[in-house]
Amino acid sequence: MGSFFIYTICWFGLALLAIINGALREKLYGAFMKELSSHQLSTFTGIVIFSVYIWVITGVWKISSPFEAVLIGLSWLIMTVLFEFIFGYFVMKCPWEKLFNDYNIIKGRVWIVVLVWITAAPYVFYTLRS
Repeated sequence: MGSFFIYTICWFGLALLAIINGALREKLYGAFMKELSSHQLSTFTGIVIFSVYIWVITGVWKISSPFEAVLIGLSWLIMTVLFEFIFGYFVMKCPWEKLFNDYNIIKGRVWIVVLVWITAAPYVFYTLRS
């Protein structure tokens, strides 16, 4: 459990990378693609960026056990969902409908894949590094 606190702090790096990824979507390719396509591409680029970041931090701060890896992933999931809804609603002034819309996989909204990945990634990288 020694590195759990460090990984909680590292989540802020994930949040910053997510904001940068969203800004890149808006500034670089969002205007040239349909909104759904840019959302899906942004989901893919986010997963790639997060993977590199998580690979680096798992090399610097070793996760001590599979249990700790699962705990880190679950805490990142909770922090991400809370941030998305709190920041999205109160700061970005997005209506609840829009926030919940990103979870509609039937409509091609694939944001949930990011959530699954950031939950699983600590365990995946712990296993790869063990």
